[in-house]
Amino acid sequence: MVETSAAKPTFHASRGMAVQALARGHFFIWLPVFFACGVGCYFALRVEPDWRIYPTLMAAGLALPLALRHMGAALPVAWTLCFVALGFSVAGFQAHRVAAPILEYRYYGPIEGRVVGIDRSASGKLRLTLDQVRLDRVAPAKRPERVRVSLHGEQPYLDPKPGQIVMMTGHLSPPSGPVEPGGFDFQRHAFFAQLGGVGYTRTPALLQSPADNRAARLRIFQIRMTLSAAITSRLPGREGAFATAILTGDRSSIDQTALDALRASNLAHLLAISGLHMGLLTGVVFAMVRLGFALHQPSAMRANPKKIAAVVAFFAGVTYLALSGANVATQRAFVMVAVMLLAVCLDRRALTLRAVAVAALIVLVISPDSLAGPGFQMSFAATTALVAVFAEIRDRQLMIGWPKWARNVASLVISSAIAGVATAPFGALHFNQMAQWGLVANLASVPVMGLVVMPGAVLAAVLTPFGLEQLGLEIMRLGLRWILFVAETVASWDTALRLIPSPGPIVLPLLGLGGALLCLLQSRLRLSGALVLVLAGWLWSMTERPDLLVSDTGTLIGLNSPKGRVLNKPKGDGFVAGAWLENDGDSADQERASARGDFTRNEARIRLGAHMVHFLTEKEITPTDLSQFCAKADLLILPNIAEQPDCAAITRSTLRQSGSLAISDTETGLGIVTSNDVRGARLWVR
Repeated sequence: MVETSAAKPTFHASRGMAVQALARGHFFIWLPVFFACGVGCYFALRVEPDWRIYPTLMAAGLALPLALRHMGAALPVAWTLCFVALGFSVAGFQAHRVAAPILEYRYYGPIEGRVVGIDRSASGKLRLTLDQVRLDRVAPAKRPERVRVSLHGEQPYLDPKPGQIVMMTGHLSPPSGPVEPGGFDFQRHAFFAQLGGVGYTRTPALLQSPADNRAARLRIFQIRMTLSAAITSRLPGREGAFATAILTGDRSSIDQTALDALRASNLAHLLAISGLHMGLLTGVVFAMVRLGFALHQPSAMRANPKKIAAVVAFFAGVTYLALSGANVATQRAFVMVAVMLLAVCLDRRALTLRAVAVAALIVLVISPDSLAGPGFQMSFAATTALVAVFAEIRDRQLMIGWPKWARNVASLVISSAIAGVATAPFGALHFNQMAQWGLVANLASVPVMGLVVMPGAVLAAVLTPFGLEQLGLEIMRLGLRWILFVAETVASWDTALRLIPSPGPIVLPLLGLGGALLCLLQSRLRLSGALVLVLAGWLWSMTERPDLLVSDTGTLIGLNSPKGRVLNKPKGDGFVAGAWLENDGDSADQERASARGDFTRNEARIRLGAHMVHFLTEKEITPTDLSQFCAKADLLILPNIAEQPDCAAITRSTLRQSGSLAISDTETGLGIVTSNDVRGARLWVR
């Protein structure tokens, strides 16, 4: 009995040490990594699990740490498996929660719906997102939750406003799959946005009933549009369009020339309302409130200026979140800022890896599908790297004794360099380009955004009730004019932009793992992260693009040649053609790519190693001719023929089942990979 009672304190002490290590040690910052692994496992599956597996897996994951709570050494493993299971289950729940009807065929006819989104397409066409959709001869149970329609031609009868019920006659199609196997999956993106149809109209759209904005979401949307109109009326030109983009999220007025320059100079992130803007705005508000208390000492003595400033900055962030459209990037930024301001209120250090971990967990729980997007990857890569590097500088006291101005300059250079290095691989992977002078452009522009543009925006908001907002807007104009000047100057340099081919699927997970090891490990083992990153870079450099690509319609093909990819037509299927060339890291446009070879729009004979591929778009082929084609080719591509011939052939029916194709010459013959083979049977795959 004595031995039993004596053993208990020792046992509880060991258990307490394990729990304490989990609670305040370095293990906590790895929890979002494990959660993200679970989310990634869900999206990597090729077969959709039964929905009942999610509550079972979640219960098992939560029970595991409880079952092993007495085993200190096994407890971290238990929590690891728990968060992997939670990530998998949350992603599955989210997919089933947002599942909505998707169009099953191409539709032409009347379209009616309520305006819940207004933006512009890549070609500059005004685009409306509609809910409460009604389609002719489509049963209510099969109507999409939302559709998106581009307005082509003159639209004299409609001035789109949020909440309006509009009607038009147009074309709608189901969201398309990847343009090539393993490419960006627009179908999945549309599925999680509950977008069941996309299309266009060439006839004038009509207003059926005026806006009814009783819903809070639509009222906020209307306020955003009104604010955008007010800014552009008082601040005309490119600077006004830039201002509306960073204040309300409305990019519809930005001209394509300015947009291309911002992208080529790595300044396009200034358009996205993300961590930089949210941090600058709340930081300016925080500083102004503290300055106000400093100017009135009695108030500063009776209150806690730091915590009051944090609360005021929090509500400023909430307002900015609502007025900017609350997209995924802005939500991430707000969560990060909110966690840091809460840390200030609790007298904790605001910028820590644990704060980043909490923000990442919150974002992934709310929107697990954002893990696959460039916004999540780039924003958390930059934030994690910055916090880790500056924590290292602080702990090693590397700037002790430096003059304040020197510390500020060094911090600016280091932060721009680290953010650029951390986000560059993800930007190159998703957008196939790297701005080689991005550091120079950011050093010249980001301080202006923080010291001129955002303070001007806050000043304009404060002076609006007095009718003096123009003063703040003019300050913004000066800063935005400088940023546009820097962007256009840097973009005009010959070596400004470098195109990068798309890597294989393993590169992205390796980049994430390498970055996590490098930033989160607290010992020399972090150097293993650098080795993983080197491996990712080597695999990227060894990536080989497919020999032959075939679009999901079969009407566009592209052959990889020493001159670059050769396309069979100079026009048509322009989006697919542009995506193929971008993924190749090729700067040519579709017309130049089609002039590289002697293909015709309707026929091409292609030699892949020892194999002959014959592409033919004839709609009617006699059995005799078809037999001759089969005898002369190892593979036929017949996009306008439904029947399967007695030889290896890709037909219209095949393409409907497979989606786009990648064909390569291998040691065992022609290797054919289809988009739907890569994606599998998932909720979002038609």
